Amino acid sequence: MFNPHVTVACIVRAENKFLIVEEFINGKPLWNQPAGHLEADETLLAAAERELWEETGIRAQPQALLKLHQWVAPDGTPFIRFLFLVEMEKIMDTHPQDDDIYCCHWLSAEEILNSSQLRSPLVAESILCYLERKVYPLSLLDYYDPPVANGS
Repeated sequence: MFNPHVTVACIVRAENKFLIVEEFINGKPLWNQPAGHLEADETLLAAAERELWEETGIRAQPQALLKLHQWVAPDGTPFIRFLFLVEMEKIMDTHPQDDDIYCCHWLSAEEILNSSQLRSPLVAESILCYLERKVYPLSLLDYYDPPVANGS
């Protein structure tokens, strides 16, 4: 049975810069968007907000859906990744709550696209998705909670 990891990621943009988190994996500093796994009993939007908070210390709500990626990592792990957009007026200070995040950077698209420190090709692909300016309303996503039968 196909059992992909469901993840969320946020493109966070302010003042022509993008927010990147830096983490060490196998002793190497790598860059990613604020991102992580969907948890049980959590909506996709709640997961995006939680991951943004945990990895950057910023509380913000996504404004749009940018893309849905199906991807298989080099180790064979399959992923379904929901990419959200968070646009802010001003660059904010960051305070990662997650011990796995070393620090955060506000960088230009060019700095990210030309970096050799990207955790996966989806980091650059996500920036390119933003630059296409195709956004989709969050109303595409819904959490269905069926009504409880009253037993009558």
